[in-house]
Amino acid sequence: MHRRASRRAGCDTLSSVTDDAHDRSPLDAEAVAAALRTPGSWWRDVRIVAESASTNADLRALAAAGAPEGTLVSTDHQTAGRGRLDRGWETPWGSALATSVLLRPDVPAERWTWLPLLTGVAVVDALADVGVDVLLKWPNDVVAADDRKIAGILLERVETPSGPAAVVGCGINVTVRADEIGVPTAVSLADLGATSTDRTTLLVAYASALERRYAGWAAAGGDPAAGLRDAYLAVSATVGRPVRATFADGSTLEGDAVGIDTGGRVEIAAAGRVSPVSAGDVVHLRPRT
Repeated sequence: MHRRASRRAGCDTLSSVTDDAHDRSPLDAEAVAAALRTPGSWWRDVRIVAESASTNADLRALAAAGAPEGTLVSTDHQTAGRGRLDRGWETPWGSALATSVLLRPDVPAERWTWLPLLTGVAVVDALADVGVDVLLKWPNDVVAADDRKIAGILLERVETPSGPAAVVGCGINVTVRADEIGVPTAVSLADLGATSTDRTTLLVAYASALERRYAGWAAAGGDPAAGLRDAYLAVSATVGRPVRATFADGSTLEGDAVGIDTGGRVEIAAAGRVSPVSAGDVVHLRPRT
């Protein structure tokens, strides 16, 4: 695989970054910083690295050392990515966007459960900017209309000298091909006809959308009724579908996903009762005939 170690020349604006439908150029660190680190910006530290075992692990270490909210780490090649339930993954160099952001929400702790859902809404916003409409599979997946997965989100709480923080990681399949990833249930932006697969452009779009959604949620004290819950429901692939939830002890719950409660839990109706589910592996089932 061809790897380009050098960065492209810095750009004052993203409009000067050329795009190629199959481009796997390195992330342009100067262009990303110029776009995000503007006067009055929420972003405090933007780090682009050529390779990382895990951007979440890198950011957890920075958080423990006192990094401020608004610190971002992204990489051209993540070699030991980790998703929910400790599932590992790796994509070819330059074919995905792996990014982690440090948040220190000043909201009630019980509302932190909305952070992965908020991040999912931000991903939907960002991908719409490149002409791709996607949906959210509760709790952490971004999927195409046919349920193929295009992105995953992982939230980790970390204790730091200045109090608890949240590391929100997101991996988006950009140009990775089916034969490279070997997972039939995955899809990429290139597969879905994105108007741009330039990862620098995508990173700025995602970071900007996350900043906007997070600012609104934090200003409302983390109250999902202030707009986030409605925004999530509008793009949910899960609510309104028959589902099966599998829990850590092996037990299952099969029924209809009928809503998202105030704690960000999916509500499953089965056997005449509605049960809120906070953790579990949720599978979409075929509609009943």
